[in-house]
Amino acid sequence: MSEHIYLSAPHMSEEGYELAYIHDAFQKNWIAPLGENVTEFESTVKKYLGAKNTVALASGTSAIHLALICAGVESGDKVFCQDLTFSASANPITYVGAEPVFIDSERETWNMDPSALEKAIKLYGVPKAVIAVHLYGNPAKLDEICAICDRYKIPLIEDAAEAMGSTYREKKCGTFGKFGILSFNGNKIITTSGGGMLVCEEKANAEHALKLATQAREPFPWYQHEEIGYNYRMSNICAGIGRGQMKVLPERIAKKQSIYQRYRKNLAKLPISFQPISENTVSNCWLTSILLESGCGVAPMTLIEKLNENNMESRPLWKPMHSQPVFAGAPYVMIENRSVSEELFKQGLCLPSDTKMSMDDVDRVCTVIQSMF
Repeated sequence: MSEHIYLSAPHMSEEGYELAYIHDAFQKNWIAPLGENVTEFESTVKKYLGAKNTVALASGTSAIHLALICAGVESGDKVFCQDLTFSASANPITYVGAEPVFIDSERETWNMDPSALEKAIKLYGVPKAVIAVHLYGNPAKLDEICAICDRYKIPLIEDAAEAMGSTYREKKCGTFGKFGILSFNGNKIITTSGGGMLVCEEKANAEHALKLATQAREPFPWYQHEEIGYNYRMSNICAGIGRGQMKVLPERIAKKQSIYQRYRKNLAKLPISFQPISENTVSNCWLTSILLESGCGVAPMTLIEKLNENNMESRPLWKPMHSQPVFAGAPYVMIENRSVSEELFKQGLCLPSDTKMSMDDVDRVCTVIQSMF
């Protein structure tokens, strides 16, 4: 059997940038949570994004949790969340005791439908926050979503966990909302082994998030706590990996994009469509995702199993949040008389998109796919 082709696995720099920063931390005994790597990683990401404030955290999920707290979301409040996404976008809503309302996707980007967002406001009132996601690195319709949030004065939490380096009208994703979320999980375009970052428009929110992430300790000689805090700070070792990964981020984005384009070229004649990329946007193409046309004779799970038989890792699209048992009964708002997110889930899958793949590897995957038709 040929060498395994991953969906999207960690890819350390060939130059060893990450090891150099980790070694430096060992030499200086900065093994504890804070240190030079953390502050420099925050600074580097802030400069790259053109952001105002950044806080390095243990995960993207913890960043969403702190964003909700900083946005003033409390028990019983409603938070509108994109339906087609990973559960980590929605789970923190329950951490603060709020109620999720899930918003259907539109077909042009597969992200939150602005029309459904407007409809949800009419049905359920103005929410305490909106969580919009850039699915698989593809920017959402930010003009429309931001305009709605501005009109109703709703804090926008922009989940860019999958969209590091993606741009909308030449501005980096994660910097449009009051809060932006990044993830550096092991499968992301760059990784810190595990970790995330909160991007804040206002300095006061960044300072509050930083306090909450370090157990909410008050400025006393002793340990005094006047609000509940969390152990959410990124470690200095993980941040060292992140500093090294930032040096190769442009290369990783270019490789993901070339993989996407190769798939498009090779599979052009098949009854397959790709996640659309809108004008004025640049997707980092984190995962190349496709839809199998209805009636083509091949089901997504059948293709996934065939790829697996050939040692190639793929997976279904995210199962919509409104259909997850854990969110049974949560409101779900759509514009059409059928669910777009459900149709995407039933027809779609994510292809191997690992940056260590060669173009020959992409061609091998395509040969397997072509054999199914």
